[in-house]
Amino acid sequence: MSAKETVRKNKTAIQATLCGDHIFILNKVYEHKMITLRDYNNLKSINKETVEGHVVELVDKIMNKGEDSCKSFLDLLQTDEDIKATFPDLQSILLDATQPLSQPVQSSSSHNGHLHSDKKSQNKNDPYLLQSQPVGLCVIINNNKFFDGTQRSGTEKDAQSLAEVFSWLGFTVLMCEDQTKEEMEQTMTYFASLTDLMPSQNFNVLEWSAGRFVPFERVPRHGDAFICCILSHGQNRAVLGIDRNPLYIKQIRRTFNATEQSPLTGKPKVFLIQACQGPNTMKGVLLKDLETDDSGSQFIPVEADFLVAVATVEDHLSYRHRTNGSWFIQSVCQQLKEHCPGGKDILTILTDVNDDVSRKDASRNPGEAKQMPVVNFCTLRKRLVLSPRHASN
Repeated sequence: MSAKETVRKNKTAIQATLCGDHIFILNKVYEHKMITLRDYNNLKSINKETVEGHVVELVDKIMNKGEDSCKSFLDLLQTDEDIKATFPDLQSILLDATQPLSQPVQSSSSHNGHLHSDKKSQNKNDPYLLQSQPVGLCVIINNNKFFDGTQRSGTEKDAQSLAEVFSWLGFTVLMCEDQTKEEMEQTMTYFASLTDLMPSQNFNVLEWSAGRFVPFERVPRHGDAFICCILSHGQNRAVLGIDRNPLYIKQIRRTFNATEQSPLTGKPKVFLIQACQGPNTMKGVLLKDLETDDSGSQFIPVEADFLVAVATVEDHLSYRHRTNGSWFIQSVCQQLKEHCPGGKDILTILTDVNDDVSRKDASRNPGEAKQMPVVNFCTLRKRLVLSPRHASN
């Protein structure tokens, strides 16, 4: 099979994976001289509202350049260590598709047999096992009062809704309020390991209990899953501390990377982020004819088992009602309540959230101000199915 045909047949899967960090892959392709400076500038500045749109344009550009460019592109995806670390799912996509084509897959590992064994033995319909009591920790960082005097009215409603639904789903729900960028970093580092026995009071941690937040006086323990909800202002690919300093989403995620010591290695880690990602107002477009409605290797990639969902795509605003909370968080909570009892997995539920939020208007003039949530990073290896349980408190 030719390189161009390989890219074409695997285009959807490749594009979906590269959406995890489209600027990173664009820079890599340019560094390896697969596109010109003019191509690079055009691709970086194209008027696309979604990350997927940018990635589609890049892959199409590579394919239009012909067979040699496609082969170089595939080799880059298989051999570059930074790319393999950033997009761990990519290797399983390309393994069988490209092995007859070129040697980089074979030369990069002496254990191809184990890789094939993983792919053949894994049952993709198997969900993560959630057997611990409680299921795990749900940590909410709720930034309301900022140093510049601004407040995020309505965020307390989001925190309450999240606490209610994840307590219902069997999690211990903890909340940290009004943190600077440095304090958010410390909180993430602490909850990523829980090996530091620093008293939880140093983080001013509250626990959801009997319908309200109260001081947390126990030692936190991880279970079989971890949920992190961040409610704050934001900018492109970052959330802001109350000091207005940015903490980048990629940094948050990588704090929880798998290690031999981490209590969360191999367990699902979900990040729900309610924050603007830029100053732009998203416009709507009128749709015509709109319808209503394991066995094998014991090793996993360090960035496996993540799901990061953000309230809006890059460069755009997200919306929050001063009393009723944000569109995104309220939709997440409502969709979880409706669909978890029926056994829907969380990725499917977040797709329902995307659809629900996309139908809302923030202006009296339909289509003038829209919002589009995005799952901008997903390396879950199995289905994550959350089920209602007795409250863990």
